[in-house]
Amino acid sequence: MPHQPANSPGFLLWHATLRWQREIAAALEPLDLTHVQFVLLACTWWLNMQGEQPNQMTVSRQAGTDVKMASQVLRTLESKGLIERMPDPVDTRAKRLKVTERGAELAPRAIAAVEQVDQAFFAPCDNEATLTFLRCLASLEQAAGR
Repeated sequence: MPHQPANSPGFLLWHATLRWQREIAAALEPLDLTHVQFVLLACTWWLNMQGEQPNQMTVSRQAGTDVKMASQVLRTLESKGLIERMPDPVDTRAKRLKVTERGAELAPRAIAAVEQVDQAFFAPCDNEATLTFLRCLASLEQAAGR
């Protein structure tokens, strides 16, 4: 049946995403992180854990965010004492990123909080439906060229 919201994958995804984002925001609020701050902190932390000292472009790409927006949010994370931004010795326009001790302590706690929300959010779906959904999301990501 055309033009029925219940038959529109985009409309259903929109509603599910809004609810998921509200739950993530509520889980991160006690940690004094917004969702985008969490994503950029977690990506920086993860890249540091892989032995990298990424620049803002690398973290932005990893997070799937706009570079300019990422730069502003990373400055906020720096002002909170969660990351350090240092001049890149190769490219003077770029900044290298490293989580601080405080950021390294917070990132895994924030990841655990978000994973707990994810687990509860997707609990109504059975494992096979969740795997199918994850494969679908991954194929959409590949189609977008990421």
